[in-house]
Amino acid sequence: MQNQDPELFDKIRQQYDSAPYPRIPLEQSPKNNYELLFIHNLVTSYYLKYQKVINTQGKVILDAGCGTGYKSLVLAEANPGAKIVGIDISEQSVELARQRLKFHGFDNAEFYVLPIEDLPQLGYEFDYISNDEVLYLLPDITMGLKGMKSVLKPEGIIRSNLHSAFQRVNYFRAQSLFKMMGLMDDNPTDLETGLTGEIMEALKDQVLLKSQVYKPQTSTEKEWVLVNYLLQGDKGYTIPELFAALKTSDLELISMVNWRNWEVIDLFKDAENLPAFLGMSLPELSIEDRLHFYELLHPIHRLLDFWCGHPITNESIVPVSNWTDTDWQTTQVHLHPQLKTSKAKEDLIECVKTQKPFEISQYVKLPTIVPITLESRRAACLLPLWETEQPMISLVERWQQIQPVDPVTLEPITPPIAFEQVKELLISLDAFLYVLLQRSGSN
Repeated sequence: MQNQDPELFDKIRQQYDSAPYPRIPLEQSPKNNYELLFIHNLVTSYYLKYQKVINTQGKVILDAGCGTGYKSLVLAEANPGAKIVGIDISEQSVELARQRLKFHGFDNAEFYVLPIEDLPQLGYEFDYISNDEVLYLLPDITMGLKGMKSVLKPEGIIRSNLHSAFQRVNYFRAQSLFKMMGLMDDNPTDLETGLTGEIMEALKDQVLLKSQVYKPQTSTEKEWVLVNYLLQGDKGYTIPELFAALKTSDLELISMVNWRNWEVIDLFKDAENLPAFLGMSLPELSIEDRLHFYELLHPIHRLLDFWCGHPITNESIVPVSNWTDTDWQTTQVHLHPQLKTSKAKEDLIECVKTQKPFEISQYVKLPTIVPITLESRRAACLLPLWETEQPMISLVERWQQIQPVDPVTLEPITPPIAFEQVKELLISLDAFLYVLLQRSGSN
């Protein structure tokens, strides 16, 4: 960044030196923010790519663009035993990040004032790189991606994001307006941030720009103004531009971070009764085209938030839906670490005792569209997972004890029937990564 556009680099650095971001109190902890921990846990993205469960102990994780260190703290909480390394171009932000991790008792953390292109100077290779709210500020996003790829382990994963060109278009118009007025010529101060609020407030409410981007509650807050109206270097991208950058960088998309909310089919009134043309063409679309189709129809996501990594070679990933009975019989069932809390376990036991449905999605809502609930007996079948992973067969045997007979016919539940019922339950939960299924031989 620095070598390509020194003036812009300087403006961005000055902006974050004068207004370190994010402005989250030092003492605030993400321990109970399960959705945030779910995203930043290496287990989540690693399972999506490799269909394997990884142990975070001893892993080395980079927060590339750490800011004031709140995401570094999230990474430390979400990945027990991992070493956290943070870099940022703002010296003020890096100092705050050091203080934050120390305050919360994480000693295995290092922070450096460093641009992304200089990452090899650190001498580390990383298992996971979090590059949150940074990539779209670089003049060339492929430079950033290649810089991170150069220090990524062969099985490592990068999480990054870009501003959406479609969702954010009105804010780009506002930025163009304030550039035209000279409010972004230098590092914006209280004077410039105050002027933006005065200008927007003075406009008639029906003026299109005001109706689209002005929020009375936040448009006078300095931090909000700086990251929306006056953000230096801000740019928007489309899905095809993201895929082109990944291809140029020799990286492969793993998944969108909020993958459950990128389903094209969910945008239609009746998924079973689509117009004939769509019914035939949608299933044939590539992943890139399906995501682009979504953003053209419904650009609600501010971020094109994604996981990527080195292209997989000589690795055969078989979808769970295609597993044979032999695969299932040798499967180990894991509970996602962010569900393995004493609170969730206590709630489950209470639901079993009172025979009430167990809402498993209340602890990690992020990837779900509607609440995911389990009938109390089915929930009871999963209880041992709160202690440790379980062989699939053990859960089948437990289910036979919980539900020995068919409640309608009173016929005994045979082992093959119990097997199919547990399999159906696990497939439904695996879709949300509430349980993680690992076949024997996948270690």
